Amino acid sequence: MQPVACPQCGEPASLTNDNPWRPFCSERCKMIDLGEWFEETRSIPSESPDWGDHGDGEPPSYQ
Repeated sequence: MQPVACPQCGEPASLTNDNPWRPFCSERCKMIDLGEWFEETRSIPSESPDWGDHGDGEPPSYQ
């Protein structure tokens, strides 16, 4: 299998079972990426939730 670029550093990384850090090239790159998710410097963009016609941006209260 052809190596791919590590998503963190760009170095070649193997996607085979003998690479425990795949798709990363090393444990270091995997941990850097995980840290970025924890610090919220990486995220998956999404639309804000639609809270209905309240107009105040707050979720409805269920009392």
